[in-house]
Amino acid sequence: MKLMKTEEAVGQILCHDVTQIIPGEKKGPAFRKGHIIAEEDIPLLLSLGKDHVYIWENDENMLHENDAAQILYTLCAGEHMHASPVKEGKIELIADIDGLLKVDRRKLLAVNSLGEMMIASRHGDFPVRPGDKLAGTRVIPLVIEKSKMERAKEAAAGGPIFRVLPFRPKKVGIVTTGNEVFHGRIQDGFTPVIQKKIAAFGAEIVGHELSDDDPEHITRCIHRVLEAGSELVICTGGMSVDPDDRTPATIRASGARIVSYGAPVLPGAMFLLSYWGEKNIPIIGVPGCAMYHHRTILDLVLPRLFADDEITKEDLDRLGEGGLCLNCEICSFPNCGFGK
Repeated sequence: MKLMKTEEAVGQILCHDVTQIIPGEKKGPAFRKGHIIAEEDIPLLLSLGKDHVYIWENDENMLHENDAAQILYTLCAGEHMHASPVKEGKIELIADIDGLLKVDRRKLLAVNSLGEMMIASRHGDFPVRPGDKLAGTRVIPLVIEKSKMERAKEAAAGGPIFRVLPFRPKKVGIVTTGNEVFHGRIQDGFTPVIQKKIAAFGAEIVGHELSDDDPEHITRCIHRVLEAGSELVICTGGMSVDPDDRTPATIRASGARIVSYGAPVLPGAMFLLSYWGEKNIPIIGVPGCAMYHHRTILDLVLPRLFADDEITKEDLDRLGEGGLCLNCEICSFPNCGFGK
C-alpha cells in the first residue's frame, strides 16, 4: 500500500475501511476497502480525521488485512460455526448449534505469539448457543507479509483451533443414597435439583433408585440403572469422609474406573468422577453442596459429559484457578470467573 494525501487521492483505490463514529447513533464504515475515491468524498474523509489515506499497490509479498483475516478464520473454524462478514479487517466466528466450545489452547497461543495478528475467544469447555460469538480474528497492520501468514498456518496445522461439540441427549440413571431419605425421615431434596440440571440438555431419566447406606444395596442400585440403559449415572449423597458416607466406595465396587475422588472446586470438593465398562459410561458422585448452592462443580462437568468430552484428572486439577465460586448475590454464571 502507499500513503497519500487525501486531497491527492481522487481516482485511487482505498485499501482499508474508514470508520465513522457518530456518538449515540452509529459506528461503521463510511468507506469500504476497494472504494474508488471521488472528489466529493474528500470533505467527509477530512472530517473523519483522514488527512492521509492508504491506497492499494499490488505487492506479491504482502496481503491485505481482510485477506489475512480470512486465513485466520480458516485456521480457527471447525464444524458447527460460520463466519461473519469481514468488516474493518475482522472476522468473527458464530456458533450454529447448542454445544460445548473446545479450544486448542496450544495452537491459540502459538498463533497469537507470532505478532501482528490476533485471535480472541470466549473460554472453552463452556456451553454455547446458536448465534453466540465464539471468537474474533484480525491482523494488526493494514497489510502483512504472506510469509508470516504461512507461519500461522504451520502453527495451527493439524486441525481447527475451535470446535463445537454438539450436546447429545443422554439416558440418565439417578441413585439417591442415605438412610435419612430411604427411611422417610426427610424429603429427598437432591433429586429435583439433578432433574432440573439435566433437563437443560434434553436428558431422559431411565432409572431412579433409592438406597439406604448399605454398600451392597448402593452397588446393586448402580447396576440396575446401568441395566436400564443409562448412559450417565448420577449418585447423590454420601460423598463426604463421614463414616456413614459410603457412596465413593460403592462406585468403586461397581467396577467403575475412578478418575478422581476430590476436585479443587468450591463448592464441590468431594466430587467423584469415574467411567464404567467398555462404553466408558460416566458414573459421578455429587456432593451435598449441589443441593443448596446455586452453582457448583456440577455446572462445570455436565456440559462436557453431555458433549461426550471425556474428562481427565488433569482437567479437574486445572480447575483450581477459578474454582472458587464467590456466591454473588446476583449470579451471572457463566459470565463470571467460576471454572475459568
